[in-house]
Amino acid sequence: MINLVENSRFYLIFVFVLALVFNYLCNHAEGKAFFVFGDSLVDNGNNNYLATTARADAPPYGIDFPTHRPTGRFSNGLNIPDIISEKMGWEPTIPYLSRELSGQKLLVGANFASAGVGVLNDTGIQFVNIIRIYEQLNFFRQYQQRLTREIGANEAKKLVNESLVLMTLGGNDFVNNYFLVPYSIRSQQYSIQDYVPFVISEYKKVLQRLYELGPRRVIVTGTGPLGCVPAELALHSNNGECAEQLQLAASLFNPQLVQMIDELNQDIGTDVFVAANTNQMHMDFISNPEQFGFKTSKIACCGQGPYNGLGLCTPFSNLCPNRDLYVFWDAFHPSERANRMIVDQIFGGSTTYMHPMNLSTIVALDSRA
Repeated sequence: MINLVENSRFYLIFVFVLALVFNYLCNHAEGKAFFVFGDSLVDNGNNNYLATTARADAPPYGIDFPTHRPTGRFSNGLNIPDIISEKMGWEPTIPYLSRELSGQKLLVGANFASAGVGVLNDTGIQFVNIIRIYEQLNFFRQYQQRLTREIGANEAKKLVNESLVLMTLGGNDFVNNYFLVPYSIRSQQYSIQDYVPFVISEYKKVLQRLYELGPRRVIVTGTGPLGCVPAELALHSNNGECAEQLQLAASLFNPQLVQMIDELNQDIGTDVFVAANTNQMHMDFISNPEQFGFKTSKIACCGQGPYNGLGLCTPFSNLCPNRDLYVFWDAFHPSERANRMIVDQIFGGSTTYMHPMNLSTIVALDSRA
């Protein structure tokens, strides 16, 4: 019990000191644009504009959002990009497909993410109409053309070069592709040991294309502990243990992602890409939820069936009264409180969590430039 109290105090002190330091640094980070690419972990509403089942546009999604209404975020409240914007003192990014993204609002940046996508084009085919990653990058090129008309070519190039980018991909290439059904096409083509390097090689091409489009500060998140989410526990777990094959996939993917990012940075000659070890960030409070003030890391707040992990979160699902006590909001996605802890590590985490540097270091370096 004493150790638990000490750990909790340490975490609170860490967050408090981090807030003071970052409040100072953010005074030097005003005016930066923020761009978001990826899947449902970072989608803030693009799929609301698409004819797809991969949507979060009905209650109780958004129950803890400021408006208490669903927004398209796969969260009870804010997601990771929202919290990064909040901590940086920026306006939240607007979905690229929203009509609100026009005029001076283009200077804030944009969110291109779409729930269901992966690195591979055949990932998420069951969702039909989603914005696959190369289409997201094409939209980014269109965005730059719109921005150029608004502020001129030189200023548009400068804004993109000095921006911050968050890229979140990879989980769906396993959950909604390789392991989607028994004997999936990809699992027939590759062993998991061969599939992971294939996905990593394709991811490298995505990041190289992003670099060609101008950004010079890119945070790339790894996958979370894929086998520990309530959806996989409901399908594969007897006593709450994580699904072995999905955990193997995550354990292979994340180190290879870091290695690939190191190679990219070496080729470029500077640290453009930063790897966020979101797998370890999640595992900290999945392994010991009580230490971080959670009641459970196995049962989703919203859902049905074992671990509330079957099907979608709907108005008819079980719903917990206090979302802050749950690591997972629904069968796949973290609660806002868990997202806040992940963002704390993105800002101030050691090299165990952020390689080669955390976001506070990036802001400090850029403020001296």
